[in-house]
Amino acid sequence: MKNKTQNLLIVEDDIGLQTQLKWHFSQYNVAVAANLNDAIAAIRLHEPQVMVQDLGLPPDPEGVTQGFALVQQALEINPHMKLIVMTGNDTNEHALKAVSLGAYDFYSKPVNPETLELIVERAFHMHHLESKNRTFNLSQSSNLEGLITSNDKMLKVCRLIEKVAPTSAACILLGESGTGKEVLAKSLHTLSPRNDNPFVAINCAALPENLFESELFGYEKGAFTGAVKSTPGKFELADGGTVFLDEIGEMPLLLQAKLLRFLQEKVIERVGGRKLIPLDVRIVCATNRNLDEMMANGSFREDLYYRVAEIQIDIPPLRERSSDKVLLANYLLKKYTQEEKLKISGFSEDAINAIESYTWPGNIRELKNKITRAAIMCEQKYINAEDLGLKSVDSSPLNLKEVRESAEINALKTTLSATGYNVSAAAKLLGITRPTLYDLIKKHNLNTDENSH
Repeated sequence: MKNKTQNLLIVEDDIGLQTQLKWHFSQYNVAVAANLNDAIAAIRLHEPQVMVQDLGLPPDPEGVTQGFALVQQALEINPHMKLIVMTGNDTNEHALKAVSLGAYDFYSKPVNPETLELIVERAFHMHHLESKNRTFNLSQSSNLEGLITSNDKMLKVCRLIEKVAPTSAACILLGESGTGKEVLAKSLHTLSPRNDNPFVAINCAALPENLFESELFGYEKGAFTGAVKSTPGKFELADGGTVFLDEIGEMPLLLQAKLLRFLQEKVIERVGGRKLIPLDVRIVCATNRNLDEMMANGSFREDLYYRVAEIQIDIPPLRERSSDKVLLANYLLKKYTQEEKLKISGFSEDAINAIESYTWPGNIRELKNKITRAAIMCEQKYINAEDLGLKSVDSSPLNLKEVRESAEINALKTTLSATGYNVSAAAKLLGITRPTLYDLIKKHNLNTDENSH
């Protein structure tokens, strides 16, 4: 059965061999050419994923060798195309030169169609794999620094943060561990008028209870054994800026009362001091605890909750952000390989399927951990499911129509978002015409207005 999505170009001046190869590869959409000019025209028209070229094409009327010229021009026009050159038995140095110019592989004549077929199949598979990695490697679709997403739920969170950031409202970020609460807290600070002043993060779960007050509010000389000089606390250091109280659900009740007083009066007292110190600090909190349950059992003050939760922002876990899993994975892999100068091109198909199907209980933190480990351990060009410590899964869809429709919608949303909802740019990136893109947008009832997302 012919694969309507796989285009193969055969460039061969021997008409008999050209016909034989065209017949042998009839399962693909085959185009043929016998010289450089016809080959260039065919590349522009058919956009083949794979091209098989006789490197020994005769020179043109002006005596210029067509073989190497075609290799260079073909890959300039279609840099992602896999080019396989065919050479004579005694011209391996020419084949190696072609590879150095960017050819994917070479094959020595005389032609054995079955052997050449294996090379062509592998070239199509490699093109598909690299194409899939490029698709998921689109730049982030949010305007928040450090946040990579194309997911509707997360884009709503981004829009909420963009609206709230310029105000002085106290915000609480609710979400599971590893969902990126600190990244969002930093965005609230960065997009606010306070961004020239400090952003001070405090992990309430990491502070011993006996040091809590002195860490937050500072202490005067002699306030306790070892207090040899007066020391400002984290709140004073953040004056004019933002304090991020991570895991506020772990804050002791006594400190909750003191935090409430600060929020009401905007003044603090250092431990052992009597002087009231006025501060201008915005409070952003986060927790993975259920504060409703904690208020019900008395372990979290209800009056404090209403002070710190003027705006509540719920962050969805990674398992509910299916379109973000591979997008984030590619971003994290690219970032790590660039930092460590590793030669890894992306993920194998079984790795992509495993990433998409896994529930990621540890969220983005777990994803980053697994990718870092896989990048260190990987010995191939592509990371596979085993490198990630994930089970390889069967990618065969149970409902092909449903899977195709879901993939189409995700591709449209991601591309529109990545191009700032520029329909012309999105159509070009997707390789379709503007009318076709408009038809697809209408078919799936998608919006093209950035503000509506």
